[in-house]
Amino acid sequence: MAIRPPHVLVIGAGTGGLCLAHGLRRAGISVAVYERHRTRADGLLGYRVGIGPTGSRALRDCLPPELFDIYLATCARSPRYFNVLSQRMRHTASFPLRPDTHPVDTERSVARMTLRQVLLTGMEDVVQFDRTFTRYEQHDDGTVTAHFADGGTATGDLLVAADGTHSAVRRQYLPHAVIRDAGTINIATRIPLTDRTRALLPDTVQRGISLIFGTGGVMGVLHVMEFKWDRDGRLKPGVAADDAALLADWPGLRHDTTRDNINLVVWSTARRFPPDVMRRRGAELIRVALELTANWHPRLRELLSLADPGSALPIRVSTSEPVPPWKSSTVTLLGDAIHTMTPGRGVGANTALRDANLLRRQVILATVGEKTLVQAVADYEAAMVPYGFARVADSLNRSGTNGDDRMYQPVFGRLALLGARGYFRVTSRVPRLRRKFVDDFYTYRGEQD
Repeated sequence: MAIRPPHVLVIGAGTGGLCLAHGLRRAGISVAVYERHRTRADGLLGYRVGIGPTGSRALRDCLPPELFDIYLATCARSPRYFNVLSQRMRHTASFPLRPDTHPVDTERSVARMTLRQVLLTGMEDVVQFDRTFTRYEQHDDGTVTAHFADGGTATGDLLVAADGTHSAVRRQYLPHAVIRDAGTINIATRIPLTDRTRALLPDTVQRGISLIFGTGGVMGVLHVMEFKWDRDGRLKPGVAADDAALLADWPGLRHDTTRDNINLVVWSTARRFPPDVMRRRGAELIRVALELTANWHPRLRELLSLADPGSALPIRVSTSEPVPPWKSSTVTLLGDAIHTMTPGRGVGANTALRDANLLRRQVILATVGEKTLVQAVADYEAAMVPYGFARVADSLNRSGTNGDDRMYQPVFGRLALLGARGYFRVTSRVPRLRRKFVDDFYTYRGEQD
């Protein structure tokens, strides 16, 4: 039968949507991306995301080879340790992580803004900014038309919702889908990395990801982000020649204001926060974090006091509930638009990238005539829904991201904290358990479930 190459409409220029767009275009498939933000620098994009083997594999499969090399060159220094600390900065455990010599099978530290600039590279003719999606129409000939707030429309053969937790596409397509409050709130801060702030951290903390199990049900995560460019955007001395050549010619660095910093996030059950915390910003929000961490080590509190007020943001953690099966069509979803998950295992971005890679492969099969486009969508959804909601459930029950976690209960909280610390302490000291923990750290983010 004659095959007409499809035209794909992607709503949302986030990590998953842009990865999909690259993968489709690289395969010769027409694609357009519509983003509600007005410029490539808008949005909450400045914080760390951990990209594991799943995410890096998807990026390698979807991006042009030279752009994948730029992705690797723009990653922050990879973490060498996964640490578990008490609120007094005592090491409960420290697990050495894999070196970053392999392009895929390791943990990459990525700034969201930097990754966005990488994924926007070379996509000027594909991405349209300031286009707010409002609704879609499906037609008898199999096409679908997207409508935008500016009165414009776009018609294609497949509409992909990549517009995040508050997806407007999902609200129309799956109105019964539920996104609920997980019961926890994060305060995210970014602290400039200076001689003073670096001196506040032990070496293993400087070179690792550190999970802070605090008493009273106050948790934290700390990570130092060091890039190949300095505070003025110039390449640092000692950058490898290949990376220096890539970055010198990369236009994205002109749009990226990310600099060396310390990410410090504090979270707890929502009951611990002022009722108006979601409206607070800047110094007021930092004061809330300092009040929550009154019994933390003075060095951690000094870091919080040195945070950039403009970086402090409150985040109400959300989670999806499993969606009953639906009939596949010329509309589908990926990433947070269908399976919003908490930061409990740090796999949200990796799962969105996995979705993008899987959907890319299925659309290619439809393009070459091995199946219809709707069947390709159905096969994608049949795989994506189970692993996506498995990640949702697992992330909800990790590291206190569920407001109903026992560690937030008055009586059981102390026992839960002691149990968690005991688990990490024993696991880090028994070689067989330590190796399994590190292997699971990467395997969890891999393709196998």
